[in-house]
Amino acid sequence: MKLLVPVKRVIDYNVKPRVKMDGTGVDLANVKMSMNPFDEIAVEEAIRLKEKGVATEIVAVSIGEAKAQETLRTALAMGADRAILVVAEGEVEPLAVAKILKAIVDEEQPGLVILGKQAIDDDSNQTGQMLAALTGRPQGTFASAVTVEGDSVKVTREVDGGLETVSLKAPAIVTTDLRLNEPRYASLPNIMKAKSKPLAQKTPADYGVDTSPRLKTLNVSEPPKRTAGVKVADVDELVAKLKALGVAA
Repeated sequence: MKLLVPVKRVIDYNVKPRVKMDGTGVDLANVKMSMNPFDEIAVEEAIRLKEKGVATEIVAVSIGEAKAQETLRTALAMGADRAILVVAEGEVEPLAVAKILKAIVDEEQPGLVILGKQAIDDDSNQTGQMLAALTGRPQGTFASAVTVEGDSVKVTREVDGGLETVSLKAPAIVTTDLRLNEPRYASLPNIMKAKSKPLAQKTPADYGVDTSPRLKTLNVSEPPKRTAGVKVADVDELVAKLKALGVAA
């Protein structure tokens, strides 16, 4: 079984994003970038499936600026076999990403597509579901456990009420949640080996996809600062304040 793992280059999760002075977006100048944490979990899960003998090849894919090849090299150093970089300048919206991935899926015919449930920069949580709709493949989202037996893929999902297990028939789409696994660190020898692994470069035009934005960002701002709390002397005063705020009946 071939596995396809899309990954995205985002601001490192340890970095506090800064909003541009003109409010047009997030300032990316001189900011550390890294692989989206949910996608890193997806890469790790693909590697574990290969180690179990379930998968024969792992193909990492990234859609974005040319610098995204650094993210792909990280995936290759972790254990992916080859990579595809679709170079697209500017922001590429989830629907355009899903359309490009659909074309790659048609070309590569993977038995399983594993990707993060969302990217931490826009938190859209849309690409996996859109890809499943475009390809007509069954989907298991928010996976906290994945088991593959033949052409059956069991996915344990994290839902509001607890856990839900679904059975999918491969080929399928799976999106990963935080508790699925703990990604490994790429060793120095593997980082060196990753430099010689195949990395193909494409463009959206190669797949016949128009990446023109359909949405317009009107304004980006910092979240409002929380106001200071107040101390109350007793329960009666607390209830009185809650009633004044319309919280308590």
